Amino acid sequence: MPRRKPEPEKPRKVRETIVRKRECGLCADWVTIDFKQPDLLKKFMTERGKILSRKYTGNCARHQRALTKAIKRARVMLMVR
Repeated sequence: MPRRKPEPEKPRKVRETIVRKRECGLCADWVTIDFKQPDLLKKFMTERGKILSRKYTGNCARHQRALTKAIKRARVMLMVR
């Protein structure tokens, strides 16, 4: 039985992704983060009380760190659950 020649591989399609720089919403609005603002803090938490990551919130590193501290302080003071 004759052997078949292997077919040449098709060139793979490369997806080009457009990376958009998102501006931190807290930087744009000049918001000060304080643990006494439970309404603001709840926007950056899940229903179960976990802190959302930068990937989902779009915060810059500085504001994400400040949010984390504020949320943890508010938890201790029982302002946020």
